[in-house]
Amino acid sequence: MNNSTIISVQNLVKNYGNFEAVRCISFDVREGEIFGLLGPNGAGKSTTLEIMETLRKKTSGKVTIAGLDLDEQPNEIKKIIGVQLQTSGFYPGLNLLELINLFNGLYNKNADPMELLKKVNLEDKARNKSKELSGGQKQRFSIATTLINNPKIIFLDEPTTGLDPQARRNLWDLIKGIRDNGTTVIITTHYMDEAEQLCDRIAIMDEGKIIKLASPDAMIDELVANGFERPKQVKAANLEDVFIHLTGKEMRPD
Repeated sequence: MNNSTIISVQNLVKNYGNFEAVRCISFDVREGEIFGLLGPNGAGKSTTLEIMETLRKKTSGKVTIAGLDLDEQPNEIKKIIGVQLQTSGFYPGLNLLELINLFNGLYNKNADPMELLKKVNLEDKARNKSKELSGGQKQRFSIATTLINNPKIIFLDEPTTGLDPQARRNLWDLIKGIRDNGTTVIITTHYMDEAEQLCDRIAIMDEGKIIKLASPDAMIDELVANGFERPKQVKAANLEDVFIHLTGKEMRPD
């Protein structure tokens, strides 16, 4: 990660009639980081994500992505970003190689299907149809589709929802690997442990506003410094660690 800004959001507003879904928020995303947008349901995080993805019109404000103005150059922005697709949107009758070639045609790209599947550890499933994959495998393939156009930035909206603990941690490793290869990642999640493990910085939203933006460590340290103590003694491990220790000694298909 470096300190150069790849996404700049200034005074962003999104209204639906009289309802203010996003209320004049500003933040920057640094190139090569995993940036988390967190908040309860209805906080405005998904709306903010969809605006940056060029999928939803903003009411006002300015958004710049990799030096491109969202209002003036949305088609250029689409060429440099990857957006995670819902797994239910894949044609069930096509195998993974055929699906990647389909997306190659849509993106006008020529990505090597097997190389792409190797990146997400699915080369052994190349001839399988998407409906034959497990939940974790479907999510890994969904992320693979975001990489077809070799994007500078990928957007992941709650990528591990519904996955078992082993599949979640496998996906964490994949996301970290994508970041380590130089791609900026914007992620939303309802899992605080996931945000703490993955994100270099997070913005916490509530009622359409950003109420805190910092690294997870900085936020935790500030809370502790203010005298916060957990009501229960923190153990050296948790139940998820026990589950994975008992069932996941070897990497298993997820």
